[in-house]
Order: sequence, then structure tokens, then C-alpha cells
Amino acid sequence: MTEETPLSDPITFDGRVAVITGAGGGLGTTYALDLARRGARVVVNDLGGAVDGTGGSQSAADLVVAEIEEAGGEAVANYDSVSTEEGGAAVIQTAVDAFGGVDIVVNNAGILRDRSFANMEMAEVEAVIDVHLKGAFYVSSPAFKIMKESGYGRFVFTSSAAGLFGNFGQANYGAAKLGQVGLSNVLAIEGAKYNIKSNAIAPIARTRMTEEILGPFVEMVDPNQVTPLVVYLCSEANEHTHEIFAVGGGRYARVFIGTNAGWFAGAGAVPSAEEVAESIDEIRDISEYIVPGNINEEMVFLGQMLGG
Repeated sequence: MTEETPLSDPITFDGRVAVITGAGGGLGTTYALDLARRGARVVVNDLGGAVDGTGGSQSAADLVVAEIEEAGGEAVANYDSVSTEEGGAAVIQTAVDAFGGVDIVVNNAGILRDRSFANMEMAEVEAVIDVHLKGAFYVSSPAFKIMKESGYGRFVFTSSAAGLFGNFGQANYGAAKLGQVGLSNVLAIEGAKYNIKSNAIAPIARTRMTEEILGPFVEMVDPNQVTPLVVYLCSEANEHTHEIFAVGGGRYARVFIGTNAGWFAGAGAVPSAEEVAESIDEIRDISEYIVPGNINEEMVFLGQMLGG
């Protein structure tokens, strides 16, 4: 930014209602504080449990609400677990009861049950998927219906590099986090004509969930560095949807799922495994690619080839 380059208009949220899950600490708290500072009325949801999802306390959400109110903002606490349909509905009902609706949802709540895949128990899989993936469904479903009626909405889903790229010991977490990308993509498509934007982020930041994982690197990734992107994606200024962003340590980047033209065996052809092996370099060549906006756009390559 140079002195000659004017800043964009200030991003404000006057009259908007934001629901942030897992906002009693870490990244969620930074989102809640900045959105409230900019005029949003905020529902601070947090079960108040441990990193593995056990236990519960109202103090985490209450402290954030108190900080917002002391700064002159508006906020209410919600202590429901997003891991059940009833809990997710209650989170959104809190927004409706307190503020009359919901305009913004940041699906941020999460837990960890890390273990190598060979040793992972199904209970550890279910617990993580219940919070990260099912929780995103349970909160977003009632919110989406309200946004559809009002003709406006902003979703931010919290994915992870563990889901996008993989990470040892996090099969449950990675699967749930990539699932959030799929959910976000569909909401972006179905919400388009209602001015509902949906995007996913893959943050790297110092939180109680990452302190042991990141080691010395943890001091270089302040959670406040993630907040500006989330605030932008939640705003009326944001016109982008159906995208994924990597963010952390001062880096802001787009992550995308693309496809190449690949190798065409011919209309009606059933090549042998040996022919596939011989063509694998062409199949894998990503020197040219597209980033499809939906499943139909992904079919473009095949349609062009089949059409001659």
C-alpha cells in the first residue's frame, strides 16, 4: 500500500447479525470482537469444553460477550453444542430471539481427537465429524432458510490444510474439514440467486488446538492475522463465493480444485490398464487446467471431446 493508493471504504456491519460458533476462544473470539467493533450484533456460541470436546462451561462465551459489551457493542452468549441438530437449531434461534434474524454464519467450532489411522477408534471419528461437519450442517441449515427469505447471507466455513492436503494422525479431522468445503460449494451454488455468498478458509494460527502441533512455528502465526480475511468474507463488500482461501502468518492466498483436459481414449473406448499406464503423464499434466464453478463446468472437457 502506497500513500497514493486510497483505502477502500470502511467495512461495517451496522444492522447485521452474526453467528460465530466456537467463539469463546482462539480464532472465533477474534472474529466476534472485530465484527462487533464494526457494528455487528453477535451471537457468541461456545460449549466451553476441552480441546477434545469433553466437558463444558458458560464462562468462555460469557467473557467474550462481556468484552464486546464493555466496548459498546451488542452480543449474546449461546452454550449449545453444534454436534446435534437440536443444538444447531438453538444457536440460530438465539440469534432470532435476540436480534430478529441472522445474516452471517462463521462455522468455526471444532475439536481434536488425533491418532494414527491404524489406531483410530470409530468413536474418535464420530466425535470429530459430529462437531466439524455435522455441526456445520446443523447450524447452517436453519440459517440458510432465514437468509433465503431475506435475500442476503454470508457463510464462512473453517476448513484446514489437513483436509485439503493431508496431515499425519488426522484422518477424522481431515475428512471432516474437506467435507466443509463440499458443503460450502453447494451453498454457494444454491444461494447465488438469493445473494448468499459462501466461502471456506484454511487458517494457520496459534490457538489451544494448534499449540502442540505447530511447535516453535506457533509464535509466528497470530490468530489476529486471520481475522481481516474472515471479516471481509462476511461483509457486503465481498462479492466472491464458492472459493477457498489459505490464511496465516500474514499470507493470504487462494486454494482451488481444478481439472485438466487429461487423456482422451476415444468415444466408446475402453482402454486397457496398460494403455492407461502409457498415458499417465498426459493424464496428470496440469500445465493447463480450469477451475470449475460447478459439476456441469467440469463436464466441459468431456463434452468437447465426445462432440468431436
